[in-house]
Parts: sequence; C-alpha cells; structure tokens
Amino acid sequence: MLKKAGLLTAALSMSVAMAACGNDNNGNDGENLDADDVSGDDVDAVEWRMVTEETEGQVQMVYAEEFADTLYDLSDGQIELDVYGFGELGSEVDQVEQLSTNIIEFAVISPGFTGTLVPEGNLFALQFLFPDDLRQAQDILNESEAINTTLREKYEEHSITPLAFWTEGAMQWTGSSPLQTPEDFDGFQMRTQESPLILRSYEAYDANPTAMSWGELYTGLQQGQVEGQENPLFFIEDANFNEVQDYLTISNHNMYVTMTTVNTEFYNGLDDATRAIVDEAVEQMRDRAFEIQEEQNEGALERIEEATDTPTEVYELTEEEREMFRELAAPVRDFYRENEGDDAAEILDTLMEEMDEMME
Repeated sequence: MLKKAGLLTAALSMSVAMAACGNDNNGNDGENLDADDVSGDDVDAVEWRMVTEETEGQVQMVYAEEFADTLYDLSDGQIELDVYGFGELGSEVDQVEQLSTNIIEFAVISPGFTGTLVPEGNLFALQFLFPDDLRQAQDILNESEAINTTLREKYEEHSITPLAFWTEGAMQWTGSSPLQTPEDFDGFQMRTQESPLILRSYEAYDANPTAMSWGELYTGLQQGQVEGQENPLFFIEDANFNEVQDYLTISNHNMYVTMTTVNTEFYNGLDDATRAIVDEAVEQMRDRAFEIQEEQNEGALERIEEATDTPTEVYELTEEEREMFRELAAPVRDFYRENEGDDAAEILDTLMEEMDEMME
C-alpha cells in the first residue's frame, strides 16, 4: 500500500523493535511453509517500509508499489508496505544505511550504490559480460549460485539480504557525436558514476571518463562539460537527456541491475508464515519486474524516435561492432578480479562457468 511523503518523519522515528513487529508472536518452528498454506489469520497485522532509488512512475517505483499490493493481497490485508521514492528518506547512501540498521525493512537498491560496502557487487558494471539477450541475462540473475549465494552472503555481512536480482533494462549510450566504434570514444568525455571499475571500462576504449552526479548531468550535457552518458532507455527519456544529445546508440553493452533487499536480522526473525508470504511475493514479482522494464524501455525508445522537436539519431550496433568493443572490454575483468574484494575472482569465474553451462 502506498503512503504519502508526509509520513517521512514518522517513518524515520519508529524504533528498530517496531520495525521487527511480528517476529516472534507466531513462533518460528523451522518449517518451510508455502504461501498457499497460510492466510491472514496466520500472520500479525504489520506496517513496514520500502524505499527505492527512483521517482513516481519509474521502474523501481512501479515495481515497489506492485510488490506492496502483492504482500497486501497474499496476507489478506495484514501486511501493509509503505513505499517511498528517491529523496523522500534521504540520499542513496542514507537509504543503504537505513536498511542495514533496520530503520527501514525493505529497499530496492542497486549494486552500484553499494560498491564501497560490497566491492564484489561491482560485478554488474563489467561491460559485454552477460548475454546480449536480456531474457537470458535475467535467467542467469535468477539462477546463478555465484550471485544468489556467494554475492548474497557478502551483502549479508552488512545486514542486507538480496531477495532478488533483476534488470531494469539494457544500458545504452547517448552522445553529442556518433558512438559506433571504439575509435569514436577516443578522447570522448563520457560521464560515469564514481566507480574505478566503470572508469577503467571506458579507459579501455581510450575515452576520457568523468564522474558526475546524475542530478548535474542534464546541465553538464547541455553545456558540454561531458559529451555522453549511459543509462537504460526509460531513464534517458524520463530525464530528457535526449533533448541535449544528438545521438543514441543501441549498444546493449551492459544491463542495469538492481536488487530487492530486506534487512537481514529483520528477515531472519520473521515467523515462518510471514516469511513464506514475503518469499512468495518476491517470486510473483520476478516475471513482472521484467515486464515493467520491457514496457517502459520499449515505450521510451518509441517516444525518442518520434520526438520531432528534439530529433535524435538512433543507431544500433552491428554484431561486428559489438565484437570490437567486447574484445577491448574483456581485460577489465582482471581489474575486477584484483581490485573488487576478496571474493571477486571466485564470483566472476564461477559466474562465467555457470553462463557457459546455461547457454550450451
């Protein structure tokens, strides 16, 4: 159930004990219950909080609102989840801290914003690592032991439990000039997040990557402080970056990955019936999450192509062009192995083995 931002003060002042409401009222007898085996009579009435990194109408917010409705329906109205958008409970850094300290119970957060906390999570910044087919890539996110066990455990060391990894769509390039070959990146001022791995990825193309907050990016592109950027199509269109960029390259060089997360102590303390409902809601939202991003990204591309007042030239990389970028991007994996945490090499190598097996 969606609450208004007016509840901000109350949300932040609630105690940790209140956040774990219902943990031991029904007893945790160790049984693995299925959501079909429980009803609203089996769980306490609770009110939880979930925060996202995006705003109303964007992928994470649509997901979170539907996740809240799913919890409400599965629990016969006993579980209410108040959803907050970006900025309503602070910055991305604030949101991660609130989740890890159990001030809020749930969050949709991206590994990119937890890279200093869990450097192994920077795995998802590696370009041309996952399959080109986004559905195949999502299947890997769903099934990979490297991601769902080893990487998940790294987050749990910080009291954050990823319940699901899912994509918000393929990443695409926009630029003030065409970006079709590695040579087009020579000296190109590419905006990136503040991540050594992402910076190294664009340096591999001989670009000049520049870290910049996305809040400053529109003006930065407009004034020529940076010449290009990367994002999923829905975000490019929603942020109006196409208004100040002449070229859009359908590069599919990466995908934007996010996580449905819960505070670890809170989640482990839930009684079996309540946890079964949470788990079932997560499962029901897996396919829906893919549909949401697909709908939004396809719609965004159509609107960008049809915008006659701010025309943008759209170009899709050929497989030969993608292969040139792929060859240059591959050595950056060694940088990840050596610099992104104690278990980075194990996670990446296991994931690559899993992908080879799944795609045979």
